[in-house]
Amino acid sequence: MPLREQIEAIAARPGNEFSPEDKAVFEDLKTALNRGEVRAAEKTASGKWQVNTWVKQGILLGFRIGAIADMSTGESFKFFDKDTYPTRPTTIKDNVRIVPGGSTIRDGAYIAPGVVCMPPMFVNAGAYVDAGTMIDSHALVGSCAQIGKRVHISAAAQIGGVLEPVGAVPVIIEDDVLVGGNCGVYEGTIVRERAVLASGTILTGSTPVYDLVKDEIYQRTTDGPLEIPAGAVVVPGSRAVTTARGREWGLSLYAAIIVKYRDEKTDTAVRLEDYLR
Repeated sequence: MPLREQIEAIAARPGNEFSPEDKAVFEDLKTALNRGEVRAAEKTASGKWQVNTWVKQGILLGFRIGAIADMSTGESFKFFDKDTYPTRPTTIKDNVRIVPGGSTIRDGAYIAPGVVCMPPMFVNAGAYVDAGTMIDSHALVGSCAQIGKRVHISAAAQIGGVLEPVGAVPVIIEDDVLVGGNCGVYEGTIVRERAVLASGTILTGSTPVYDLVKDEIYQRTTDGPLEIPAGAVVVPGSRAVTTARGREWGLSLYAAIIVKYRDEKTDTAVRLEDYLR
């Protein structure tokens, strides 16, 4: 029986009683996730991102199957978690650069050759991090987040996780995106290729994004998540509160603003990041 059908059958059963065979199926899923053979979401030929619901079901299944265990490494690195989610097995043959200093990659995450991990950073189960990406210090790649090639996730940036509902699109960061320091990308937001998020930019499902170049406003809709256009340069800004009291008090709310699209000057600034790899 294909792995997908096995996962769906086990996940559909009520209760939390699982056989050794069930646990072996879950281990097969983690192995496939670690190798990048399956992923929580994939880009279709039309450019739309499609959720692989059964993969997310399988990741959630791991929490039902697992039991809390002591998985500490000596006295210097103690942690207690579900035994189904230890740290990801990684060797020098993976060609992933992990700088010492307290980083953790959870089992069931794909880390492609050429990825650079600066300490301390954390990659959660179900995430997919493609080749040449740098995950900088104090950065998070949440559960099921999909990160493209040659992305720079700068220091203290947060790429949120989306496990439930299982049909929800996770956060997507496409190829060649620069995510600035202290940025936050949450709630299934899709950042298209070559976009630049300036330091401190926050993107959520309820964040309006004002495009000063194309005279558009982007928001999450019932038909799909918030999307940042390819090549957009997004900075944090504000918008005035237009109610009477808001005007009286001089209040404003956070807003993200597209001030330009990538040009030669922007490309030169972003290329400087390559030296860090």
